Amino acid sequence: MIGVILAAGRGSRLQGGDEAPPKCLMQFGGKSLLQRHLDHLATIGVTEVLLVIGYQAAQIEAHLATLNHAVETRLNPDYTDGSIVSLWHARDWLQRGESVIVMDADVLYDPRMLSRLKDSAHPNCMLLDREVDDGPEPVRICMEDGQPVEFRKQARVACDYFGESVGFFRLSAPLAAVLASKTEQYVQYGQATAPHEEAIRDLLLESPGVFGVEDVTGIPWIEIDFPDDVIRAREQILPQLEQPVSS
Repeated sequence: MIGVILAAGRGSRLQGGDEAPPKCLMQFGGKSLLQRHLDHLATIGVTEVLLVIGYQAAQIEAHLATLNHAVETRLNPDYTDGSIVSLWHARDWLQRGESVIVMDADVLYDPRMLSRLKDSAHPNCMLLDREVDDGPEPVRICMEDGQPVEFRKQARVACDYFGESVGFFRLSAPLAAVLASKTEQYVQYGQATAPHEEAIRDLLLESPGVFGVEDVTGIPWIEIDFPDDVIRAREQILPQLEQPVSS
């Protein structure tokens, strides 16, 4: 199993001006988000990792040089476009013939999240948290008869229940290769402003039942998009991560 981390975006909603550090370098408990990702991946045996970078790429490269992890980087110079472009830059890794974990870089989380992905009985898997707020930001996974049937921000379809996507996905080697082809289509046909989740949604809708879910409700995590998220991450989520937990 290999890992692909998407870390090219600027994070403009966090403010801080054009010289603000990239979100993956934000420090929580003395560690950057990036270091936490790499440490957690190594813990589950994923040591081959591709990091797609763009905004403040030199800062990220310099930080990587201080970490005890061998990581390949890939530059996305068009990082102001949608994250589909970052995933497109990782398409050769998606076509390597191995299962892959695809991750957003702006999440602070309990490492049990990745263990759930690795150990899942589903070769293609999403993480779902049923404690989702009703705002415009969460990417929703809509569930019907135990299967995900829709995957989008503010998805409004008839379903049994819905939850929020954590932003981490496990893909089998065959489906990862299909995803690589999808990213090519988005870029080729002028849809470079799309989020990468749209290509994953295409897979879900075109092949019902291809994805399973792991319910991670109750495991602490937060996606960091806004200044309030940083406060909550430091004051609420981080203290929970520093406590011993049972698996």
